[in-house]
Amino acid sequence: MPKHYRPPGKKKEGNAARYVTRSQATKMLQVNLPTFRRLCILKGVFPREPKKKVKGNHHTYYHLKDISFLHHEPILEKFREIRGYEKKIKKAEAKKNKDLANRLLSRKPGYTLDRLIRERYPMFVDALRDLDDCLTLVHLFAVLPASDRENIEVKRVHNCRRLSQEWQAYISRTHKLRKVFVSVKGIYYQAEVDGQKITWLTPHALQQVLPDDIDFSVMLTFLEFYETLLSFVNFRLYRSINVKYPPILDPRLEALAADLYALSRYLNRNSSAPMVESDDVGLSGSVQPEVKQNGQESEESELRLAQLQHQLPYNEPGALMHLVEEAANADEEDEDAKECKNLFADMKFFLSREVPRESLLFIIPAFGGIVSWEGDGAPFNESDQSITHQIVDRPKQDHIFLSREYLQPQWIFDCVNARLILPTEGYLVGSRVPPPHLCPFLDDEAEGYVPEYADTIKRLQAAARNELLPMPGVGKEDLEDPQRLVVEGIIGRTEANEAAQKKQKLMALEKQYHEELKMELEGRVTNQGNETIAKDDEVRDGLNDPYLKQVLDDADSISKVVMSRKKRGLYEAMKKGKERKKASVNLLKERKRKLEAAGKSGNQ
Repeated sequence: MPKHYRPPGKKKEGNAARYVTRSQATKMLQVNLPTFRRLCILKGVFPREPKKKVKGNHHTYYHLKDISFLHHEPILEKFREIRGYEKKIKKAEAKKNKDLANRLLSRKPGYTLDRLIRERYPMFVDALRDLDDCLTLVHLFAVLPASDRENIEVKRVHNCRRLSQEWQAYISRTHKLRKVFVSVKGIYYQAEVDGQKITWLTPHALQQVLPDDIDFSVMLTFLEFYETLLSFVNFRLYRSINVKYPPILDPRLEALAADLYALSRYLNRNSSAPMVESDDVGLSGSVQPEVKQNGQESEESELRLAQLQHQLPYNEPGALMHLVEEAANADEEDEDAKECKNLFADMKFFLSREVPRESLLFIIPAFGGIVSWEGDGAPFNESDQSITHQIVDRPKQDHIFLSREYLQPQWIFDCVNARLILPTEGYLVGSRVPPPHLCPFLDDEAEGYVPEYADTIKRLQAAARNELLPMPGVGKEDLEDPQRLVVEGIIGRTEANEAAQKKQKLMALEKQYHEELKMELEGRVTNQGNETIAKDDEVRDGLNDPYLKQVLDDADSISKVVMSRKKRGLYEAMKKGKERKKASVNLLKERKRKLEAAGKSGNQ
């Protein structure tokens, strides 16, 4: 046999050796497709896109290292064990041996995902970064109806609702909510926890219909993992404020569906309680509540309920301890949390029956307000004379109290996003159309179009901070002109000259930096190799001479010739993006012009 003999057959190299198709992966793991899909979701293994698809574009590819990573997964053995056990149960049911089937069902093996959570999220901040989809899916299943056809169990819906209410109670109690936006899809929230911005979507409080074109088995697998993840996160967050988890709710408030209200009051009462011992904590992040003897638990429940209903005077020891807890926790909050906490301070709200109650019960306490609602279990009723604002969404009221203002729910959302108590004239109840509800997640200046109401809010914010904004058409640098400061007697002439020289140098350096950066991005050079061609799109649009336009177009074409293919593609993509943004801005301006014209014609 020759020394360098190689056995016959094609050796796999490159992408063929690094990637496998989904069918090849299932054969390697010896599992069916639903089990493979479930295993990939729980382990966080997702398809890859190789540069060259060896088997064709109609296949789904996975990295070979990911499949090898799944090959020795312990939970895979659990799936096989459960599948074999289910076959035994079906066999007993087929033979009509009910005793054996019931005995097998009672001993059915199970599994937990605790190890997978610790494996995928070794640090707590990693779990917070991956919490957006988790919260969105849990809040979605919290409002879905139970269905045998889609295998959505009642206990799973209740568990999702409990987890979502616990998360909202923590965010509201610690004043970590930052932005709210009401859209057609639902209500977007953004909170900041440990420096991480977490955004999630909650559906509107409407009757949900389960569509037929959605694979709920995949969503339920994701939900199985997300429920465990959110349980761990809630447990860690509640421990950070020295509160036992899971919280013990008042049975009467829980029966009246006031879960979020009961959770918020539970957090306020127990925020300075001692930490639980490690012996009471299980792997799933749950804490077993202590069992009190001689009815002590029921007595504390009645006392707590009386405090919630404001039946005890404020000079009671329990109320004084509550004030001490609030003062102790005030030093631990950052400046942003203090600003949010004091937004609705000294305000008392009452929610009518037709407004989105759950959303407002979450938002108003998060920004320091006191809130009640129309229904059983409310802390105070509508006739309370200390109410300052009543949130309604109907044109006429049965009885009007002159000591309060009747506002639409949008006023709450706009005040939260602006971090300012906005004027209430535009949000009064009646036939008046409220101002536009602006999205806080968009940068208007970067988009190229600033709505009129956004400019109004910006000026109100500047007035609240005692800042001086420039008039329309005047730059902010004009307010900082050294000569103006000399005239007003703020600084001397020598200091003004030094400031002017420094300002000119800084402006020159800034201009040079931006020009060099723009030329580097566009990658266009002349024949000398040192000079660059700068093109201004606004000047091009303002030119009326066809000859000058043709010159600029020719220069642009020549500059593209010397670009590499990659830079040319980036440049074309940048131009198309600018054109799309400009078209969207023009469309918004045209809509505004038509609305103003329609309003004027209607008034005439």
